[in-house]
Amino acid sequence: MNLQRRPSLFHEKRRSNVYRMFAWVVIILAAIWTTTQVKSGVIKPLYQATATATRSAQSYAQEGDAFFQAGKLEAAIQAYQDAIRIDPTDEEIYTKLARIQTYSSSLLTTDAERQQRLAEAVASIDQAVALNPDDSTAHAVRAFALDWSASVAATTEERDSFLQEADKAATLALHLENQNVLAQAFYAEILVDQQKWLQAEQVILGALERGPDVMDVHRVYAYVLESTMQYRQAIEEYQAALNINPNLTFLYISIGYNYRILAYKSEITTQRDALYEQALDYFDQAAKLNEQLDIQDPVPYIAIAKTYSQMGQFNAAGLNIKKALEFDPSNASIYGQLGVIYFQARNYESAIPILKCALRGCTAEESCMARYETACNEAAGQTGMTVTGLPLSDGTVVYYYTYGSALASFGPRKPEYCTEAEDILTQVFNAYGSDAGIAAITADGLAICRGVRQDQAQTATPVSTPTLIPTPRP
Repeated sequence: MNLQRRPSLFHEKRRSNVYRMFAWVVIILAAIWTTTQVKSGVIKPLYQATATATRSAQSYAQEGDAFFQAGKLEAAIQAYQDAIRIDPTDEEIYTKLARIQTYSSSLLTTDAERQQRLAEAVASIDQAVALNPDDSTAHAVRAFALDWSASVAATTEERDSFLQEADKAATLALHLENQNVLAQAFYAEILVDQQKWLQAEQVILGALERGPDVMDVHRVYAYVLESTMQYRQAIEEYQAALNINPNLTFLYISIGYNYRILAYKSEITTQRDALYEQALDYFDQAAKLNEQLDIQDPVPYIAIAKTYSQMGQFNAAGLNIKKALEFDPSNASIYGQLGVIYFQARNYESAIPILKCALRGCTAEESCMARYETACNEAAGQTGMTVTGLPLSDGTVVYYYTYGSALASFGPRKPEYCTEAEDILTQVFNAYGSDAGIAAITADGLAICRGVRQDQAQTATPVSTPTLIPTPRP
């Protein structure tokens, strides 16, 4: 008999499925792995902000190239330094940095500033050479930096040492690559500084043939021509360099400088005046270019002031040198140049405090008295600046003997001035007495003070007029 099976009161327990169990194990393991990866940072959580991309060294280097073409040398230097911070192993970036550091030294106004900048250039290029000793261009730029360092050396021995090292570097660069036009150009510049003018001309003409589109080649050729007093041809070469890079203010300054020399040498009044105007025009273009680039550079205004001074227009000269001083109110060299202009205008009384700041240094309050002849008035924009005095050197000797002469001129009226005058003029004579012009100037001032010492009773004697300092050569 067939009996029907009784339904169960409960659902039957399903049997385990091995495939389903395996799937669950895989899911659990995947979850554990994902959690671990998120914690380690390999996998980023959803909706997390994307990190800012890091710029490459080459990106900064390209920015430096663009800044140099635009004439923004300080910005170019900063860009190359940023590139080096990211990649300190790229010798090409160090080489570019050193070249621009060297060029930028021409826009500084004191020997100390130029020496510091050129020391930085040498340090940069030494690093490039260390990274790649067989790089011809690195050795060429090293020769360039060392040669310019020689121009601001403190002693003759130091200058000769720089030139010897520069010569070795240029020779090595040409040994590594004898067709390197930068190496040829910088070697020609070194030869000029070694007074080997004929050899320099031969070398630079070879560079010009191979690199007619290289700014440095035309600049150096202009320098070669300038050194052999071919000023008009030098102007043409500086203009050729300017056509390649029209935003470098030091090229405008160089052209103006050569026009000023031609004006100084001209004996025809109308021609001389026209040449001075051309010099002023190029200096003015440099000033306007800096204004467009938002660069506060006193150099063009100093050049304009010197030109007006040679023209005998001391009021215009003074206005421009004061403009330069606004850009750099702690610069002792600019104080010195303003003092010389005052002296040439026979304004000895104003020259003395300005020159005192230049040579002895002055406090912030004293700087205001020198510049504005009044106490500092910040509301009127008259801010005082501490000024550090300049030591006696080839570049500052004119400030020293001018200061001594100005003090001596007041000796008969203010005998106490003679103490400082005698100290300054004796120092100048001991260092530069072999120069006939300087010896005559110092002798005249010392003679005035000797007379004061001999007859203190004549303190009421009118101000004596010292031997006038010839207008400095351009």
